[in-house]
Amino acid sequence: MDSEIDIKSKIRRVPDFPKRGVVYRDITTLLQDPQAFRHVIKRMVDHYSDKGIDKIVAAESRGFIFGSVLAHELGKPFILLRKPGKLPWKTVRHEYTTEYSTDALEMHEDAIGKGDKILLLDDLLATGGTMEASVRMIEKQGGKVAGIGFIIELSFLNGRKRLEGYDVFSLVDYRSGDE
Repeated sequence: MDSEIDIKSKIRRVPDFPKRGVVYRDITTLLQDPQAFRHVIKRMVDHYSDKGIDKIVAAESRGFIFGSVLAHELGKPFILLRKPGKLPWKTVRHEYTTEYSTDALEMHEDAIGKGDKILLLDDLLATGGTMEASVRMIEKQGGKVAGIGFIIELSFLNGRKRLEGYDVFSLVDYRSGDE
Protein backbone atom coordinates (compact mmCIF):
# COMPACT_ATOMS: atom_id res chain seq x y z
CA MET A 1 0.00 0.00 0.00
CA ASP A 2 1.24 3.47 -0.94
CA SER A 3 0.98 5.01 2.54
CA GLU A 4 3.37 2.40 3.94
CA ILE A 5 6.37 3.36 1.79
CA ASP A 6 9.42 4.24 3.86
CA ILE A 7 11.01 6.95 1.70
CA LYS A 8 14.21 6.95 3.73
CA SER A 9 14.77 3.26 2.93
CA LYS A 10 14.69 4.14 -0.80
CA ILE A 11 17.58 6.63 -0.53
CA ARG A 12 21.09 5.21 -0.84
CA ARG A 13 23.76 6.28 1.68
CA VAL A 14 27.16 6.89 0.03
CA PRO A 15 29.99 7.57 2.52
CA ASP A 16 32.89 9.89 1.59
CA PHE A 17 31.23 11.43 -1.48
CA PRO A 18 31.88 13.99 -2.91
CA LYS A 19 34.67 14.31 -0.34
CA ARG A 20 35.93 12.46 2.70
CA GLY A 21 33.69 12.79 5.75
CA VAL A 22 30.52 13.60 3.78
CA VAL A 23 27.65 11.11 3.56
CA TYR A 24 25.88 11.67 0.23
CA ARG A 25 22.14 10.97 0.00
CA ASP A 26 21.62 9.39 -3.42
CA ILE A 27 18.08 9.72 -4.80
CA THR A 28 18.76 7.60 -7.90
CA THR A 29 17.59 4.54 -5.97
CA LEU A 30 14.32 6.33 -5.14
CA LEU A 31 13.86 7.27 -8.80
CA GLN A 32 14.41 3.64 -9.84
CA ASP A 33 11.41 2.58 -7.77
CA PRO A 34 8.28 3.80 -9.61
CA GLN A 35 5.98 3.18 -6.64
CA ALA A 36 8.24 5.14 -4.27
CA PHE A 37 8.65 7.98 -6.80
CA ARG A 38 4.86 8.20 -7.25
CA HIS A 39 4.48 8.21 -3.46
CA VAL A 40 6.88 11.16 -3.10
CA ILE A 41 5.08 13.15 -5.80
CA LYS A 42 1.68 12.34 -4.29
CA ARG A 43 2.81 13.55 -0.86
CA MET A 44 4.09 16.80 -2.39
CA VAL A 45 0.88 17.28 -4.41
CA ASP A 46 -1.22 16.66 -1.29
CA HIS A 47 0.82 19.20 0.66
CA TYR A 48 0.85 21.97 -1.97
CA SER A 49 -2.44 21.58 -3.88
CA ASP A 50 -4.32 24.11 -1.72
CA LYS A 51 -1.53 26.68 -1.20
CA GLY A 52 -2.50 29.03 -4.06
CA ILE A 53 0.76 28.52 -5.94
CA ASP A 54 1.11 30.20 -9.35
CA LYS A 55 4.46 28.76 -10.50
CA ILE A 56 7.02 26.16 -9.48
CA VAL A 57 10.73 26.99 -9.56
CA ALA A 58 13.55 24.45 -9.19
CA ALA A 59 17.32 24.47 -9.50
CA GLU A 60 19.29 22.08 -11.68
CA SER A 61 19.68 19.31 -11.83
CA ARG A 62 17.91 17.05 -9.34
CA GLY A 63 15.37 19.76 -8.52
CA PHE A 64 14.23 19.58 -12.17
CA ILE A 65 13.17 15.95 -11.70
CA PHE A 66 10.77 16.65 -8.87
CA GLY A 67 9.83 20.21 -9.84
CA SER A 68 8.75 19.39 -13.39
CA VAL A 69 6.65 16.41 -12.32
CA LEU A 70 5.02 18.40 -9.52
CA ALA A 71 4.32 21.28 -11.91
CA HIS A 72 2.68 18.82 -14.30
CA GLU A 73 0.58 17.27 -11.53
CA LEU A 74 -0.55 20.66 -10.20
CA GLY A 75 -1.06 22.18 -13.66
CA LYS A 76 1.41 25.02 -13.00
CA PRO A 77 4.21 26.58 -15.05
CA PHE A 78 7.71 25.28 -14.34
CA ILE A 79 10.64 27.73 -14.11
CA LEU A 80 14.26 26.62 -14.44
CA LEU A 81 17.14 27.88 -12.30
CA ARG A 82 20.37 27.05 -14.13
CA LYS A 83 24.09 27.44 -13.80
CA PRO A 84 25.43 30.57 -15.56
CA GLY A 85 25.43 30.56 -19.36
CA LYS A 86 22.90 27.72 -19.79
CA LEU A 87 19.76 29.75 -20.52
CA PRO A 88 19.24 31.25 -24.00
CA TRP A 89 17.46 34.50 -23.06
CA LYS A 90 18.18 37.52 -20.85
CA THR A 91 18.76 36.40 -17.28
CA VAL A 92 19.01 37.56 -13.69
CA ARG A 93 21.83 36.08 -11.61
CA HIS A 94 22.55 35.46 -7.95
CA GLU A 95 25.83 34.19 -6.49
CA TYR A 96 25.88 32.12 -3.29
CA THR A 97 28.00 29.82 -1.15
CA THR A 98 27.32 26.09 -0.80
CA GLU A 99 28.83 23.61 1.61
CA TYR A 100 31.52 22.90 -1.00
CA SER A 101 32.08 26.08 -3.06
CA THR A 102 30.84 29.41 -4.37
CA ASP A 103 28.31 29.12 -7.17
CA ALA A 104 25.67 31.09 -9.08
CA LEU A 105 22.19 30.54 -10.50
CA GLU A 106 20.35 32.29 -13.30
CA MET A 107 16.78 32.39 -14.53
CA HIS A 108 15.10 34.17 -17.40
CA GLU A 109 14.32 37.74 -16.39
CA ASP A 110 10.71 37.39 -17.57
CA ALA A 111 9.98 34.09 -15.77
CA ILE A 112 8.51 35.63 -12.61
CA GLY A 113 5.86 38.32 -12.57
CA LYS A 114 5.17 40.81 -9.81
CA GLY A 115 3.07 39.11 -7.13
CA ASP A 116 3.45 35.56 -8.51
CA LYS A 117 3.17 33.04 -5.68
CA ILE A 118 6.14 30.71 -6.07
CA LEU A 119 6.87 27.23 -4.79
CA LEU A 120 10.61 26.60 -4.68
CA LEU A 121 11.53 22.93 -4.86
CA ASP A 122 14.74 20.93 -4.62
CA ASP A 123 15.73 17.41 -3.73
CA LEU A 124 17.81 18.26 -0.65
CA LEU A 125 18.22 20.95 2.00
CA ALA A 126 21.75 21.01 3.42
CA THR A 127 23.18 24.40 4.43
CA GLY A 128 20.45 26.32 2.60
CA GLY A 129 22.73 28.36 0.33
CA THR A 130 21.15 27.33 -2.97
CA MET A 131 17.63 27.90 -1.73
CA GLU A 132 18.48 31.20 -0.06
CA ALA A 133 19.91 32.39 -3.39
CA SER A 134 16.76 31.18 -5.14
CA VAL A 135 14.55 33.09 -2.69
CA ARG A 136 16.54 36.30 -3.29
CA MET A 137 16.17 35.92 -7.08
CA ILE A 138 12.41 35.33 -6.83
CA GLU A 139 11.89 38.32 -4.56
CA LYS A 140 14.12 40.57 -6.68
CA GLN A 141 11.81 39.80 -9.60
CA GLY A 142 8.70 40.70 -7.56
CA GLY A 143 7.59 37.16 -6.78
CA LYS A 144 6.34 35.98 -3.39
CA VAL A 145 7.71 32.72 -1.99
CA ALA A 146 4.62 30.74 -0.95
CA GLY A 147 6.54 27.60 0.01
CA ILE A 148 9.88 25.84 -0.12
CA GLY A 149 9.87 22.06 -0.48
CA PHE A 150 12.45 19.31 -0.29
CA ILE A 151 12.47 15.55 -0.49
CA ILE A 152 15.41 15.29 1.95
CA GLU A 153 16.50 17.59 4.78
CA LEU A 154 19.84 17.29 6.57
CA SER A 155 18.64 19.13 9.68
CA PHE A 156 21.99 18.73 11.45
CA LEU A 157 23.40 21.28 8.95
CA ASN A 158 20.82 23.91 10.05
CA GLY A 159 19.79 24.97 6.53
CA ARG A 160 16.36 26.07 7.78
CA LYS A 161 18.00 28.95 9.64
CA ARG A 162 18.80 30.59 6.29
CA LEU A 163 15.14 30.20 5.31
CA GLU A 164 13.51 31.56 8.48
CA GLY A 165 10.19 33.24 7.85
CA TYR A 166 9.30 30.91 4.96
CA ASP A 167 7.07 27.84 4.92
CA VAL A 168 9.63 25.00 4.62
CA PHE A 169 8.46 21.40 4.09
CA SER A 170 10.50 18.21 3.73
CA LEU A 171 9.52 14.56 3.47
CA VAL A 172 12.60 12.94 5.03
CA ASP A 173 14.84 14.32 7.77
CA TYR A 174 18.32 13.13 8.66
CA ARG A 175 19.12 14.51 12.12
CA SER A 176 22.77 13.43 12.02
CA GLY A 177 25.39 12.65 9.39
CA ASP A 178 25.68 9.12 10.71
CA GLU A 179 22.11 8.01 9.94
